[in-house]
Amino acid sequence: MIIQYPQNLLAEVHQRVAGRNLAGFTPGQGKLKPDLMLVGEAPGRHEEVHNIPFSGASGKELMKMLATIGYDRNSVYITSVVRQRPYSIKEVVDKKTGAKVVKKPNRTPTKKEVLAFANLFDWELAQVQPKIIVPLGNTALQRLLGPQANIGKLHGQLLNQPIQHAKKDGSGYEFATTNTLLVPMYHPAAVLYSRKLEPTILRDWQRLGNFIKKTN
Repeated sequence: MIIQYPQNLLAEVHQRVAGRNLAGFTPGQGKLKPDLMLVGEAPGRHEEVHNIPFSGASGKELMKMLATIGYDRNSVYITSVVRQRPYSIKEVVDKKTGAKVVKKPNRTPTKKEVLAFANLFDWELAQVQPKIIVPLGNTALQRLLGPQANIGKLHGQLLNQPIQHAKKDGSGYEFATTNTLLVPMYHPAAVLYSRKLEPTILRDWQRLGNFIKKTN
């Protein structure tokens, strides 16, 4: 299923990101009360066009990893901490024609952009109620555990600890008083840039599969 966000939270996001280089809006999608909620950084160009989270090249890698532990897109929930595609504006020269061309490549969302979506993400998490959250990469991990959290140190580990929620006044985050299960993972795009990471990532997913069996 595609989640339907409350209009007041969408309006809040719209107001807070006004004037920023963000495009489209890709809602979270999948099963409610799943074993796994996969949390990415933000939609990319393919997601902006097709409105399906993790449907581009990195999404194909993610589906391969999910399949190794017996899951697919329909048996998990997939979202991101930012729901619009962040882009930068670059002017380049076309080598064939010599003409100047404006391009809008993907970029990492800023901390302010992540915070702008924080209430929306908190609402989404409360609706989905996953057994385990799987933050994919540093942006998602730090949204949940704070700026000191690092995917290189925490990948593949089962964590049972409080996560961050947005403060009601929108000024930042505070930690919950209850614990949440998380297993941080490298972002699937990491494999596209460095194939040598693949054995490590595969091991991490096998560990996640074992964690799920124990929690079930």
